[in-house]
Amino acid sequence: MLKVHNSLSGRREEFVPIKKGRVGIYVCGPTVYDWAHLGHARTYTAFDTIVSWLKHKGFSVMYIQNITDVGHLREDTGEDKIGKKSAEEKIHPMTLVEKYMREYFRDMDALGVERPGISPRATGHIIEMIEAVKKLIEKEYAYEVGGNVFFDVSKFKGYGKLSKINPEEMAAGTRFEVHPDKRHPEDFALWKKAKEGDPFKWPSPWGEGFPGWHIECSVMAGKYLGEQIDIHGGGRDLKFPHHENEIAQAEALTGKKPFVKYWLHTEFLTINGEKMAKSLGNYVTLRQVLERYEPDTLRFFFASTHYRSPIDYTEKNLEQAKRSLGSLKNSVMLLKRLKTGKGSDEEELEKEMKKAAEDFEKAMDDDFNTPGAIAALFEFSGRLNTFTSKNDSMSEELKSKILKMFDELGGILGLKLTEERKAGGEKLERAVELLIKAREELRKKGDWKASDDIRSELRKIGIALNDEKEGTSWKLE
Repeated sequence: MLKVHNSLSGRREEFVPIKKGRVGIYVCGPTVYDWAHLGHARTYTAFDTIVSWLKHKGFSVMYIQNITDVGHLREDTGEDKIGKKSAEEKIHPMTLVEKYMREYFRDMDALGVERPGISPRATGHIIEMIEAVKKLIEKEYAYEVGGNVFFDVSKFKGYGKLSKINPEEMAAGTRFEVHPDKRHPEDFALWKKAKEGDPFKWPSPWGEGFPGWHIECSVMAGKYLGEQIDIHGGGRDLKFPHHENEIAQAEALTGKKPFVKYWLHTEFLTINGEKMAKSLGNYVTLRQVLERYEPDTLRFFFASTHYRSPIDYTEKNLEQAKRSLGSLKNSVMLLKRLKTGKGSDEEELEKEMKKAAEDFEKAMDDDFNTPGAIAALFEFSGRLNTFTSKNDSMSEELKSKILKMFDELGGILGLKLTEERKAGGEKLERAVELLIKAREELRKKGDWKASDDIRSELRKIGIALNDEKEGTSWKLE
């Protein structure tokens, strides 16, 4: 039984989709005006794993992740983020959008994040947004003043139910300073009047302007998934005001039907214990990290922490993730090197394999507990290492089953546990085996210095030798 932590109720609930066997999920996508950063990677790898697990459970999943290419306003000035950045780079706003949208997908592809079923762009849905705003005015949930349209928070009695913030305690519910035409400070913009020189503007019943950031997601989610959707997700920072405002708009439009059944939010990522910010000089792009680390090292790092727990990016933590992942891959490598034949205690090892798969499933069914799932793989990895240290062969049937388990379960977490390392694969294995043979000859001749030199040089490149009665084995550190 799959259970998820619903941010709306604050409780863990049994997951039962609105339509049997089918899941609609909407995750707020990036505002494409700059490079994808580690915060993006944390959130989108988490939801990639969630979608993978839902598919593994047999659900048919419709996954929507939007592209915000207009309407996301800066908190300090109220300027459109894309408009501001395009002016700085002296290029057309749509050129900027195309550039960073393509680079975003390139980075996510490199990270092994499967692309959503649909990636709708806000600018492609302006007509639907205008119609939604018109309907909200007709239903008296919204009002127009001087070309701007605001949502009247006082008319929606459930406002604040997701963020658990009372309207009276709220600052302005928009991404810009309180507008003098608002009836209440917490009212938020559905449509903004364009200023002279604004790069983005469309004709509307209220004059030229552009949509507010919040109405975009409500409209796009509704268009592709219907009036009620199973899962809506994003980073914790989006709970208020963005997701709170989405609920108000969508439920006002549909007659207060529950907009979302389960709300899921990822926690914050910090850099060396501090919030990531360009002003602090600790802004790290995903591209920068992938230049130094393999994609599945980063995936392993993220999966080692539950998606609802804070995670701190440090070089030390990344190196630890690299070593831990390496030990898992080393177990698979040792398994592949076994000869074909019957090994001792294969029946017991197969039982351990099945238990690991069951423990993995229990962890993932418990609100997508990826650290627990990884622990199940490590537990079995230890059992497997004991087997390979005592045996030089295994039946082809059992080896195939184990490799399939590592491939399937690792793949859910975005880990390629059974693929050959880029550092040389079979050629690396062959080279190390030849060096081990040469070292054995040197030891037989009593040339211990040359033997130790080979060990030391291999250790410098991350290859550790282990001398045992049965012979010398090796692993990547």
